[in-house]
Amino acid sequence: MAVPVAFFAVFFAWPVAAIVKRGLDTDGSWQFGRITDVLGQPDIRHVLWFTTWQALVSTALTLLIALPGAYVFARFDFPGKQILRAVVTVPFVLPTVVVGTAFLALVGRGGLLDEWWGVRLDTTVWAILLAHVFFNYAVVVRTVGGLWAQLDPRQEEAARMLGASRLTAWRKVTLPALGPAVAAAALMVFLFTFTSFGVVQILGGPTFSTLEVEIYRQTSEIFDLSTAAVLTIIQFVAVGTVLALHAWTVRRRESALRLVDASVTARRPRGAGEWALLAGVLAVVAVLLVLPLAVLVQRSLGAPDFGYYRALTHSDGGVFLVAPIEAIGNSLEYALAATAIAVLIGGLAAAALTRRDAGRWVRGFDALLMLPLGVSAVTVGFGFLISLDEPLDLRQSWILVPLAQALVGVPFVVRTMLPVLRAVDHRLREAAAVLGASPWRVWREVDLPMVRRALLIAAGFAFAVSLGEFGATVFIARPDNPTLPVAVARLLGRAGDLNYGQAMALSTILMIVCAVALLVLERLRTDRTGEF
Repeated sequence: MAVPVAFFAVFFAWPVAAIVKRGLDTDGSWQFGRITDVLGQPDIRHVLWFTTWQALVSTALTLLIALPGAYVFARFDFPGKQILRAVVTVPFVLPTVVVGTAFLALVGRGGLLDEWWGVRLDTTVWAILLAHVFFNYAVVVRTVGGLWAQLDPRQEEAARMLGASRLTAWRKVTLPALGPAVAAAALMVFLFTFTSFGVVQILGGPTFSTLEVEIYRQTSEIFDLSTAAVLTIIQFVAVGTVLALHAWTVRRRESALRLVDASVTARRPRGAGEWALLAGVLAVVAVLLVLPLAVLVQRSLGAPDFGYYRALTHSDGGVFLVAPIEAIGNSLEYALAATAIAVLIGGLAAAALTRRDAGRWVRGFDALLMLPLGVSAVTVGFGFLISLDEPLDLRQSWILVPLAQALVGVPFVVRTMLPVLRAVDHRLREAAAVLGASPWRVWREVDLPMVRRALLIAAGFAFAVSLGEFGATVFIARPDNPTLPVAVARLLGRAGDLNYGQAMALSTILMIVCAVALLVLERLRTDRTGEF
C-alpha cells in the first residue's frame, strides 16, 4: 500500500494543495475570507447555480431516457444484442472533447439540423443536456441493467399471481430491489455532469460555464488563482459528498440483494407492447447515440479525396509546431505509459485492499481512490506545473502527461480488479504459503490466473480513459507533442473550414481507436451481467 499512497500523495494531493495554497496563502497568512468574497460575486453564484441545475436536469433526463434501455438489455434476448451493447457503451469511453465535437457537427453552425431545418442548438443549454445524456446513457444501461438482469423475475410473477397489477408488482417488488442501483447510477451521472468540462466548453460558448470551465478560465485566462482555489475547494467538498453517497448505495446493493444467473432471465420479446418497446429503444439508440457519431464521420469526409485527413500531415507553423497527425502517435505512447502506471498502482492498491489484515485506514483509502474522477482535472494539471519543480523538476519531462492520465485510470483499475480479488478464496493463498511459496509466488500461482482477464479489462479501460483525458493534459502537453484531445480543441478554437474539418477528422480517428479498445473489452468480459 505504500506505493499507491505515495503516488497519490505526490501526484494528486500535493498539486491540488499547491493550487489552494497559492490562491489563499498571501504573505504567509491564509485569506479564508476570500471564500466569502468569491461566493458573494453574482457571476460566481450563477456558475454554481448553473453547474448544479444542469447536473440535476442531465441526471433526470438520462434516467428517463436510459431506464427503458436498461430493461430491454436486461430482460430481452434479440439478434445483435452484444454488438448493440458495445455501440451503446462507445460514447462513455469517448473523450468529452469528441462528444462535444460530435454534437457540434449535429446541432452547431453548418450542422445537420442547421442544413435541414435552419436550427442551431450550440451555445444553448439543450445542446449541453443532450450531449450529457449521450455521454452517460451507458452508465444507466450497464449499471441498472446489469443488476436488473440478475433479479429473479419469478418474484414479480408471484406478486401478479396474488392479484397485483403489472404496475403494482413492479412498484412493490422490482423497484425497491433496483433502487440502490438506480441511486448509484444517478449519483455517477450527477458526478460526471457536475464536473463537465469539454462538453460545456465546446457547446456552451461564452454563455454557460460549469465550475470546471470557470476554474480553467480563472486559471489560464484571468490568472486569478485565489478564485480558482475557492472554486476548487467547493468542487472538492461537493464531489466528496457525492462519492460518500455513492459508496453507501453500493454497500446497500451488495448486501441487500439475492441475485440469480443473468443468462436465464433474458427472453425473446412477447406481444406487440414488448416489441414496440424494443423498437423504441433501438430508435433512441440510433438517433441519440449513433447519429451524432455518423455526422462526425460524415463531416470529416467533407473535403474531396480525404482532404481533411491529408491536411493533418502538414504543420501550419502556428498553433501546431508539428503536423497534427503526430498527435496520434503521441497519444498512443502516452496512453500506453499511463496504462502501465495505472495497472501497477491500481493493482497494488487492489491487492492491499483485499488483505484480511487491512486496517481501517486502508479500507478508507478505497474511497479516496475515486476522488481523481471528480476533482478538477484542470486544477491537477495546473498544480503539476506549480508543484513539481522541487526536488525533482518534472515539468519539462514527457512523463508528466502519462502521470496525469494515470490518475484517472487508477480508479477504473481498482474498481475492475477489486471484486475479482475479493472472490479468491483466501484459504488457497494460505495453503500455498504453508507449502513454502513466497508471497510473490503465491500471487503468481494463485491470484494471477484468476484475475488475468480482469487485469486485461482494467488495462483496456485505463487505456481508453487515458487516451481521452483532456482537463489536465491541456495544461501540460507541450506544443511539439500534443495529444489527440488537445489537438482537437486547438483546431476547434481556430476559424476556417479547414481547421473545423481537421478537428472532425482527428475526432473520428480518436473515436475509432476508443471503439476498438471497447470491442476488445467486450470479448474479455469475465461475466455476462453487462455491469461496468
